[in-house]
Amino acid sequence: MIASVRGTVLRAGLDSVVVEVGGVGMLIHTTPLTAAGMRTGQTASLATALVVREESLTLYGFADEDERQVFETVQTVSGFGPRLALAMLAVHSPDAVRGAITTGDLVALTKVPGIGRKGAERIVLELRDKIGMPSPSVSVGDRPASAAWQGQVREALVGLGWTVRQADDAVEAVTPLAADGATVSALLKAALQELGR
Repeated sequence: MIASVRGTVLRAGLDSVVVEVGGVGMLIHTTPLTAAGMRTGQTASLATALVVREESLTLYGFADEDERQVFETVQTVSGFGPRLALAMLAVHSPDAVRGAITTGDLVALTKVPGIGRKGAERIVLELRDKIGMPSPSVSVGDRPASAAWQGQVREALVGLGWTVRQADDAVEAVTPLAADGATVSALLKAALQELGR
């Protein structure tokens, strides 16, 4: 198990980063929010989870240990793999996931692309007693948004399963926030909230 990775960011994409560790570039899949906080050349420290399959070894990275714990717990539900667990963390914070599960908030859970009503019911049934209660969380500092924020947010939304039209509508809805100096991470979060309405 690779529990954490610390090194220089070689490349940051929409939902992944490449971090150099001991001369080896490691591809780490993350949420768009985590990836948006990474900058090439800076040192990154991520909590990680290694998912082993017959045909691949895939490394997933998280801003903190709390995210990783929720990621691993969600995968204990039958039929839920790492991609769906990561999508859940892309839409909701760990505390929001805990809150939705402990209160049985199916509407919040079905905002995640790929989770329907039956899947949400299964999550609540299987995890209500395992996930724990929401706790106060500390948000990770964001970096300033670039002029290309619209393309980044649009691509992240499409990558999470929304249509191009839905992504364009959400980007248009959050454009006023960009004028106020919002970060890419904040704009993505606002767009996800807009799509969840």
